[in-house]
Order: sequence, then C-alpha cells, then structure tokens
Amino acid sequence: MRALQSATALFTTDDFSAVELDAGDIPRLQRFFELNPEYFLSVNGLPPTHDEAHEEIHGALPEGWPFTKKWIIGFVDETDSLIGMANVVSDLLAPGVWHIGLFMVATRLHGSGAARSLYEQLERWALDLGAQWLRLGVVQGNTRAERFWERCAFVEVRKRGGVEMGKLVNILRVMAKPLAAGTLAEYLALVARDRPEPCEAG
Repeated sequence: MRALQSATALFTTDDFSAVELDAGDIPRLQRFFELNPEYFLSVNGLPPTHDEAHEEIHGALPEGWPFTKKWIIGFVDETDSLIGMANVVSDLLAPGVWHIGLFMVATRLHGSGAARSLYEQLERWALDLGAQWLRLGVVQGNTRAERFWERCAFVEVRKRGGVEMGKLVNILRVMAKPLAAGTLAEYLALVARDRPEPCEAG
C-alpha cells in the first residue's frame, strides 16, 4: 500500500494533506467507509456496501452530463491515516460549475473544526482551478450535513423528491454557492436543472 503522504498534495491545512486517490487506494477507502458508516446509515438506511469504495472511484456520471474531471480526494493526517474524503467533479453541467458529490470526515473528528478547515481549503483549491460556483445535494433530514453546508454559505436552489438511495427514498436539497464574482442568478441561467419548479419558487 503506497504512502499517501508521499503523493503530491492538492492542498493542505495545518493538520492534514489532501491527495488524489486512485484504484490502488480502494482497500484503504473501503476501510475508511466501514469505520465511519454514519453517513451511509443516515442517507441509505444501510451500512456501506462491500464495493462502496470501488463504485466511488470507478462509478460513472449520468450519461449526457458534461464535465472535465472527477476527483476522488483523500484527507490524510501526519500518521498517513485516511481521515476523510471528497468526491469533486469539475465543470459539471456547465463551465465553472464544480460539484461536491460526497464530503466525509471521520466521526471522531466531528465537532473539532477539521471539516470546516478542510472544506475552506477545498474551496480555495477549486477557485484557483477555475471554479466559479460550487453545487451539491444534501438529504433533507440529515441535519448535521444540512447545518454544515448552510454555515459554509450554501443556499438551497431547489428540492428534488423521490431520490432512491439504498433502501430509502429521499428528498434532496440542491444547494449552490457562488465564488469570486459569480452570482446565483448567473448560476441558474447556466444550470437549468437546478432552477426551482414553479411550485418551489418564492
């Protein structure tokens, strides 16, 4: 198993490094998911599947969705332990729109400020690479995640119901955040998929 700390860091915080994960890191990522099942239990109603990490790294985006790259990022501490991960897609649906598909930090670090610090550095990294907006979907009722993204200044742009995840059917809150000089109005002009339905507006 390679030492993740030896990989070129995408960005760093005071305590952690962010590195790109690849197929060789699937066992390590799978172990992280199994040690930190809370997210999967909350949104899927099930623990992580035996091939969760394989699907995270190799899973394809929906057909017809344009993008430039899917990044699987691992957050590593000074002991080379994986303490978190993020799935980020650049230029999804429109140039300058970056999507956070999954963002997880080890349960033992919840409430420590680590997640906020890692997110802030991830945002700066994405901005440096051309991101003008960030978007994500958070499951309604996953209160910890909802509050976290609201504190990070994400704004709900619409709800999408009937989203099957594991054995649950969820309502997804689609959220976005303008970066740099971008605005939400410009974002919604670019990403028709995220415009509110008439019954959601106002």
